[in-house]
Amino acid sequence: MYFISEVSSNHHKDLQRCLDFIDVSKKIGCDAVKFQLFKVEELFSPEAINSRPEFLDRKQWELPQSFIEPIAAKCRELSIDFGCTPFYLEAVDELSPFIDFFKIASYELLWHDLLAEVAVTKKPVVLSCGMAEVQEIDDAIACLIGNGAVNITLLHCVSGYPTPLTDCNLKVIKFLKNRYPDVRIGWSDHSVNPVVVSESVLKFGAEAVEFHLDLDGTGGEYNTGHCWLPKEIGKVIAAVKSVQVIYGDGVKKPAPSEEFDRNWRADPSDGLRPMVSTRRDL
Repeated sequence: MYFISEVSSNHHKDLQRCLDFIDVSKKIGCDAVKFQLFKVEELFSPEAINSRPEFLDRKQWELPQSFIEPIAAKCRELSIDFGCTPFYLEAVDELSPFIDFFKIASYELLWHDLLAEVAVTKKPVVLSCGMAEVQEIDDAIACLIGNGAVNITLLHCVSGYPTPLTDCNLKVIKFLKNRYPDVRIGWSDHSVNPVVVSESVLKFGAEAVEFHLDLDGTGGEYNTGHCWLPKEIGKVIAAVKSVQVIYGDGVKKPAPSEEFDRNWRADPSDGLRPMVSTRRDL
């Protein structure tokens, strides 16, 4: 099971806060932390910015490129994977020396130039498929594989912020598993609901879960209602991982706690305990 905390735009352009996100992610049981690298002018078209000039306010959400190297160093120090979403083509080269995996956001699923640029790096790719139709997902997966991607994780995602419970449709996880048997399938959460996250893993078999994290409720996206706080999601991660321990691997074999008693079973030669080989050492 692989949990990814998504810092998104909750970092305040504050390097120490970025590093705190990594610390907290590790403490609550995450396997990876993910940031985003975008420039507003390369995210929205001129027409969109002219009609919605408030989009320029999102420049305050941009992650400074100078933060990438110290973020990577902190992740290595704590042995937590570092992922990042590139939102412009040059970002792929800027990120590639530092990250453990690329994440492609749902909004960029149709942009095959970006998919191809990421695929040729041979880095693992995590792809969200919110808003997508099946053919669009087929085409995106084919583009990644066709350009050399060999380690792909596809996340069922609903791009509603927050996602209503009636829209989660977790059965899609099993559909994706059947359709793409060679691709790891997971869930990108915007519901902020512990039952949704738990069921995505324990009932429907999600192998990775991404969720939006904020440290303290002051992040730029927290008020939208799709971000978890550490104590909330930490409990869910601990519960899911503990249940998975109970589930085991499904292979019937003697458990470590049974090893001693195996020698004290009735010997097939006379029906008496312990085994003849053990009696010799008594």
